[in-house]
Amino acid sequence: MPYDKTIRRHTIAVIVDNEPGILARVVGLFSGRGYNIESLTVAEVDAVARLSRITVVTTGTEMIIEQIKNQLARLVPVHKVSDLTAEGPHVERELLLVKVASTGDERVEALRIADIFRARVVDSTTESFVFEVTGSSEKLSAFMTLMDPLGMVEVSRTGVVAISRGPQAIMKRGEAG
Repeated sequence: MPYDKTIRRHTIAVIVDNEPGILARVVGLFSGRGYNIESLTVAEVDAVARLSRITVVTTGTEMIIEQIKNQLARLVPVHKVSDLTAEGPHVERELLLVKVASTGDERVEALRIADIFRARVVDSTTESFVFEVTGSSEKLSAFMTLMDPLGMVEVSRTGVVAISRGPQAIMKRGEAG
């Protein structure tokens, strides 16, 4: 059966031992083969078992995504690789901090738009705001587009974090292996 050659976006979760150098090895796997990383997040998720979860958003054909998953699974100390996109419904979120420097009507408009997007003001001076927004990558990009002409001067994004819907888990807490 031939592979589909359509390029698609995939969110891949990787459970690894929390040890020095593993992130560099994962990134090296992507860069060494010319695969693009659109988003990358990593954090410890189980302190007792010393496990971290790396969430990678990448694009590729069905064959390239399969290669990425297989190569990730062969890395030591990778415990589990899960393609959340292929496995079914999942929830993705990202956090965005946006600094807007404006006065007068632009300042009022920035606050109005922030309210529509349910953004929180996390810092305020007489000349600027820092807004915090969470949601899909598309929502955050739309917020940035609207803030740009209102004096957006700085942006920081976390990258995508994701988890499957329903009761099943990639790996149960405390389980290594």
